[in-house]
Amino acid sequence: MAKVLILDRSKSVRNVLRERLEYEGFSAEAAEDEAEATALCGKIPFDVIISDAAFRIPDAGVPVIALSSDPSIDTAVKAVRNGAQDFLTKPVDMNRLLQSVHQAVDHPDPTPFAAAAAPRRSRRAHPAQAEAIIGLSPEIEHVRKLIEKVAPCEARVLITGENGTGKELVARWLHAKSSRSAAPFVEVNCAAIPSELIESELFGHERGAFTSAIKQRKGKFEQADGGTLFMDEIGDMSLAAQAKVLRALQESRISRVGGDKEIEVDVRVIAATNKDLREEIRRGNFREDLYHRLAVIVVRVPALREHPDDIPALVDHFIRTLAEEYGKPPKEIDAEAVALLRGMPWTGNIRELRNVVERLLILSGERITANDVRLYCQ
Repeated sequence: MAKVLILDRSKSVRNVLRERLEYEGFSAEAAEDEAEATALCGKIPFDVIISDAAFRIPDAGVPVIALSSDPSIDTAVKAVRNGAQDFLTKPVDMNRLLQSVHQAVDHPDPTPFAAAAAPRRSRRAHPAQAEAIIGLSPEIEHVRKLIEKVAPCEARVLITGENGTGKELVARWLHAKSSRSAAPFVEVNCAAIPSELIESELFGHERGAFTSAIKQRKGKFEQADGGTLFMDEIGDMSLAAQAKVLRALQESRISRVGGDKEIEVDVRVIAATNKDLREEIRRGNFREDLYHRLAVIVVRVPALREHPDDIPALVDHFIRTLAEEYGKPPKEIDAEAVALLRGMPWTGNIRELRNVVERLLILSGERITANDVRLYCQ
């Protein structure tokens, strides 16, 4: 799933663009200023940035689509010279914008004008499917052994754990070590899709099924045919959508919205949640029959505070990978600094640790000291 960053001061513009992009199958994040956008770029390897031309575009090494209310040639030329791959005027023509986003994702080479701009570092040097599972603690070894045992079979897997623990990484390894590894790995964030769009997102729709259905569209189940469908944040899915997913799992067939033809799909479903689904069942928020369909195998990813002995190895890994992404030599880190990091609560888990290491790399001197940790991480 391609990831898009939306940078615009207008909340309504951000919301409209985000909703439409997510409906079209993209993962979208939004920021209202440069600082927030830069922070998001530090956390997420975006594929495209859609930015108001008035902003200084974050240096994320990916194609940029500039938007402006000023349709003048001067504004367009300035945007392209600043590195934009495309320039669109507001109010935005959504079809034109989607065409530009697809072009940027499928053919990310910059335009001749953008190529003359300052070179940007690549944040796609280490795609998620290539990342290692770092750590030698018994908790992480247990997760590795489960992956080795479960991946080759066709059983559905439910991955549980707090936000930031690495549930998506476990899902990718389950796919990579399976017989379906050469087939698509399709992910969908169930919490990010409005309830009225979830059926179309998962099962697709026929042309004319509803007002904006201008063409036939395959859903996530069809896109993942022969491969793996990763349904993240499954606990946030509406009860109505849960019923439709349950039927798809039971029958291995789906019907597009607005169509009466049943389509057979061969999909291995891996689901993930940060919620206690048994508690959600008790509250009436989650279907028990769907839970049992999904939880053939349950893999719990431990919180970082449960395996603090892995923090030194994780810190070293993030220092090396982030330094490579920035095109700089890795910095040394003092033992006392590592000890301070081990003692932190890490409510955001491994995702938070990565962000902290990136902050230290940017703000520290020639090496990362304990004083740097006290100044920038406490």
